[in-house]
Amino acid sequence: MTSWTLLPFLAFLITTANAAVDTKTYIVHMDNTRMAQPSNIDLGGSKQWYESILESIAESSSSSSRLLYVYETAIAGFAAKLSSEQLHSLTKVDGFLSATEDELLTLHTTHSPQFLGLRNGRGLWEAAELNSDVIVGVLDTGIWPEHVSFRDTGMPAVPSRWKGACEGGTNFSSSNCNRKLIGARAFFKGYESVVGKINETTEYRSPRDRQGHGSHTASTAAGNCVKGASLFGLALGSATGMKNTARIAVYKVCWRLGCANSDILAAMDRATLDGVDVLSLSLGGLARPFYTDNIAVASFSAIQRGIFVACSAGNSGPSPSTVSNAAPWIMTVAASYIDRSFPTKVKLGGGQTFEGSSLYSGKPTDQLPLVYRETAGGKGAEYCTAGTLDPKLVNGKIVLCDRGLNGRTDKGQQVKLAGGAAMIMLNTEDQGEETLADAHILPATSVGASAAKAIKQHLNSSDNPTASISFRGTVFGYRAPVMAAFSSRGPSLVDPEVIKPDVTAPGVNILAAWTPVAAPSLLTSDNRSVLFNIISGTSMSCPHISGLAALLKSVHKDWSPAAIKSALMTTSYTVDNRRAPISDISSGFKAATPFAFGSGHVDPERASNPGLIYDISTVDYLNHLCSLKYNSSQIALFAKTSYTCPRSAHPGDLNYPSFAVPFKSGARNASITHKRTATNVGCPVSRYQVLVDEPDGVSVIVKPRNLVFGKLGEKQSYRVTFVSLGGSSVSSNSSFGSITWFSGRYIVRSPVAVTWN
Repeated sequence: MTSWTLLPFLAFLITTANAAVDTKTYIVHMDNTRMAQPSNIDLGGSKQWYESILESIAESSSSSSRLLYVYETAIAGFAAKLSSEQLHSLTKVDGFLSATEDELLTLHTTHSPQFLGLRNGRGLWEAAELNSDVIVGVLDTGIWPEHVSFRDTGMPAVPSRWKGACEGGTNFSSSNCNRKLIGARAFFKGYESVVGKINETTEYRSPRDRQGHGSHTASTAAGNCVKGASLFGLALGSATGMKNTARIAVYKVCWRLGCANSDILAAMDRATLDGVDVLSLSLGGLARPFYTDNIAVASFSAIQRGIFVACSAGNSGPSPSTVSNAAPWIMTVAASYIDRSFPTKVKLGGGQTFEGSSLYSGKPTDQLPLVYRETAGGKGAEYCTAGTLDPKLVNGKIVLCDRGLNGRTDKGQQVKLAGGAAMIMLNTEDQGEETLADAHILPATSVGASAAKAIKQHLNSSDNPTASISFRGTVFGYRAPVMAAFSSRGPSLVDPEVIKPDVTAPGVNILAAWTPVAAPSLLTSDNRSVLFNIISGTSMSCPHISGLAALLKSVHKDWSPAAIKSALMTTSYTVDNRRAPISDISSGFKAATPFAFGSGHVDPERASNPGLIYDISTVDYLNHLCSLKYNSSQIALFAKTSYTCPRSAHPGDLNYPSFAVPFKSGARNASITHKRTATNVGCPVSRYQVLVDEPDGVSVIVKPRNLVFGKLGEKQSYRVTFVSLGGSSVSSNSSFGSITWFSGRYIVRSPVAVTWN
């Protein structure tokens, strides 16, 4: 599972790396309307102003400052290395708004297009719809430009509006770009200011991808259709991006130890100026107020310019309120299973069998002795960490390894190094039944908590405990979609007035492009080289949405980012392929909630013709920030100028495609009213009726109950009043329902999530 979330030890690294010289990298927000123009300084713009400020504060301190980036669109401000003394001086400069310490964030398909309902030559994949020159910008670990997924065979000339570049570096030159991969840049000033200069013998100081993650996400969003793709014969089929004729622009911001916020901002700034239509970020940090969230600030600037921004929700589930990238203008994407799996069968000596999951594609094992903990080695042997397994005890046997502490494939590596024949990785009760498939270097499988418990009972009750593992390959027809346990959950702690995540998309066991210099297991001892790899995470679900947004952009060129987002949300579905509610693997397959999947699982064909959309302007978003009680300086970070809040700003007035309704604990007969305005993009003359599924413990009143439209583009408004009934009708602190507008074939559904805190 991949996810680029904030790692505490990396934040510690930033602090300690700079402690000796008392300098840290800061992202500084400025009010450029206060730009000073002293008569003795000829300032040609904001860069000169920032430089003059840094020079002045350096003169009054004992150390020098260093300007790393000047941001033109992402934020109004710059990134610089400053001492605490210089930072204090900077806060006194006229026009200073705020400064945040830089930090390292972390990185958070043969069958998934078919699972999404996309078909060659039909609907969104008709030839007429695939010709549009939509440009998808991907912020990640770079790209392997020679990969077949990024060839430009048959593609027309690069759009004349494109202003990007193909920058050279380690093993990368401008000739590596083409009519498919039209731009590639690398950003590392912030990263190097923390960890030191990149070692070019082990990492490419260029847009070239060393890790595989960036190539995987780029090809998922917009890679070519490649027939016969597979990983060791698994998932065999045609691998294709969601918008496989789109152009790709790559912005490498993530390196071996993570992704620096200052580099991410610089990349978003450059991508906006270059002319991308969609930005895809499979990375993020801890949830925080939007005015301290640099991705939130930079993405606001992007949507102001009509750029759709999709971000991964994070891989910190199933704990509640772990969702990241929760700003309402960002499309926040959860991850779920598709109906394809890579099952294994574990057979115990007593005859019991259990299903697991693995990407190992070799022969089955014989019935072999099982060892675990003290029968496998010394202290820590239950986790199979380095040096804990005793070769005399594990040689030729199947080793049981508890999940945790070290990587899943590393456990298998330790078993192999100690002479073990195979491995079974055991989930704990907390980890539940989620079994992620991995490209192990020896016969190995993961099993869920219930199987793990039974296997341990067999181990303890048998005089000669044995097991065998067989590998069933690629199997279709599983119950899907099912919410992945790792997918981060709402409600948002930062903005409880908006349901997050927004939607879910395929994010488990996704096949896509890979760099040939990174082993599929990511182990240094693994010398296998592959063109495609299968990995999991919200990092994988995010580019699905980025590619689908590019598809919708090509069909509806005049739609705003909010309109595209609305279409994807209101047409999402909440039932699986067995017509049962979408379930959550973390709860033992109980029904999932909007705090897991948002509005539901995306349905791109329906999204292309949604009937109604909920559009949102940048002023609407600013007013929403006012409703969150942000002060003028905090709102200025987004507006980039002074902004006057309306006298009464209510969170329920944001024209969002879903309804989050937070009541105080124990509230009885309290009411909250939301206002929405729907725009007709379906039939010119139409009449919509409302159907309300009331959450438990809440009365819902919609006025009016009918919306009548006489032409395309017409807007009609309605109000929804939610009344908390209190009492014993609610068994938990949350309750869920929906508000759906019907007209002929159009079904426009908005989830309702009510909380009592």
